[in-house]
Amino acid sequence: MASPFLWLGFIICILQFISCQASLDDRKAHMPLMDFDTYIVYMGELPKDDMISSPSLLHTSMLQEVIHSSSSSEYLLHSYKNSFNGFVAKLTGEEVEKLSNMEGVVSVFPNEKMQLYTTKSWDFIGFPQEVERSTTESDIIVGVIDSGIWPESASFSDKGFGQPPQKWKGTCQTSSNFTSCNNKIIGARYYHTGAKLDINEFDSPRDSDGHGTHTASIIAGGLVSRASLLGLASGTARGGVPAARIAVYKVCWSKGCYGADILAAFDDAIAHGVDIISVSLGGYSPYYFENPISIGAFHAMKKGILTSTAVGNYGHDRATITNLWPWSLSVAASTTDRKFVTKVKLGNNQVYEGVSINTFKMNAMYPIIHARDAQNTTGGASQYASLCDENSLNKSLINGKIVLCDALNWGKEATAAGAVGMIMLHRAPKDFSLSFSLPASYMDWSNGTEIDQYLNSTSKPTAEIQRSVEVKDELAPFIVSFSSRGPNLITRDILKPDLSAPGVNILAAWSEASTVSEKKWDTRVVPYNIMSGTSMACPHASGAAAYVKSFHPAWSPSAIKSALMTTGTGFVSFVTFHIE
Repeated sequence: MASPFLWLGFIICILQFISCQASLDDRKAHMPLMDFDTYIVYMGELPKDDMISSPSLLHTSMLQEVIHSSSSSEYLLHSYKNSFNGFVAKLTGEEVEKLSNMEGVVSVFPNEKMQLYTTKSWDFIGFPQEVERSTTESDIIVGVIDSGIWPESASFSDKGFGQPPQKWKGTCQTSSNFTSCNNKIIGARYYHTGAKLDINEFDSPRDSDGHGTHTASIIAGGLVSRASLLGLASGTARGGVPAARIAVYKVCWSKGCYGADILAAFDDAIAHGVDIISVSLGGYSPYYFENPISIGAFHAMKKGILTSTAVGNYGHDRATITNLWPWSLSVAASTTDRKFVTKVKLGNNQVYEGVSINTFKMNAMYPIIHARDAQNTTGGASQYASLCDENSLNKSLINGKIVLCDALNWGKEATAAGAVGMIMLHRAPKDFSLSFSLPASYMDWSNGTEIDQYLNSTSKPTAEIQRSVEVKDELAPFIVSFSSRGPNLITRDILKPDLSAPGVNILAAWSEASTVSEKKWDTRVVPYNIMSGTSMACPHASGAAAYVKSFHPAWSPSAIKSALMTTGTGFVSFVTFHIE
């Protein structure tokens, strides 16, 4: 039942609507002399009371109150009434001030002109959509050695493409779930030498993981407008060379990426006529020629093909770099100026900022409990309850609550126990964000201590994990903490990595056989996902190399490497300096 105050407020609005019947008044009469601009009036959530059934009527009455005109609907340009509350109107500076002070108004701000954004990373490194293109870009073929591809993605549409270049000698290995390639994905093969496949995997080039689809679209995905992860990072998704062709070599499965398959993929790719090879996988070897990627890249180099590789996610300790071969391009990961934060609001109105990629929206405050107070004492691993380890939590105490964990984890145990959200305490750097299968945020121990104190201060503690928001990282770019570091322990005279590229919070195409968090207990299936890793940095360098190759098809791998390394933008950041 509606409260008396809401009824009274609505009645006042109606009375004001009836009483504002003064003539088209001074506002219209003086229109030529008045300075009108378009403003957005944001009012937060939609009214929860059924009494206010028409937000548009409420918005009109609010306008009438500030402009004193019966024709206020003429100045109301649009009402937001599906997902949140607000409206757009033509206002004077004086009217803006009046509206800003009205109850229920969160903010009033100009309707400024904005540009369509891309997945951010290419623009951030100075490679805009309108960059000069070679007329032969569509002759460039990029071989992607990874986990396969999701061919139905809009990023791989072949609309407007002609036949594959005559130099292409590859094939399309089809099956019942991968029936054909197209003029964008011109070749696809898969390799699993003796490996047993998981029941959910495709015995074909089709990607069941998402990783290969993501990397391929960063390199050569076509332009896709309004791409986002459930509303986050919305913009135009595109690869570095959207007109280039893609050749897929699937070597990675749930059990891993085997050396024999990697070498077989290199073997085929070189023979098929690719121009660039991109490899976002790896493993350390103390010898150049006891590693399949090193060997494959070496032979590719001999045939004039540059191999771009990821250096690994084992930072930030020294000498953790993998793929440090002299004949390949070794790519580290750096940040862009976009990051995602996830705030947690407590029942005492205190708000704490953590990080994650949280697409969920809580519509209420929920009870919160520390995991140590919900131990599974009936045969579970109760000694690890505070860490939210598997089989450590008491479902009857966790169900329907937000759980506070003393460690970063993927939320399997919290989800199984029926938690509605998860707050994790973590000492590691917060310079990248992860996705979880339930509302989650991870934050510093200092915040955790204060949250814990709140839990102990009341008998009914509550909290809300808010949806993630995008904020500008003023310190970018810097080398992200997870990116593996040099020096090169095999040949110290050769400095590695060669360069860095965007590898943090990258939006790109995704396999719809996977989930947002890549966990089986996650139910969200999306066409685009946000990921971080040197795996995302590598394809940015691969795309840049393919771009150079399109203008200089006769250049050697060394010449392309040199062009990228000697024209890259140097940066000095306090964050990078501090980490190193």
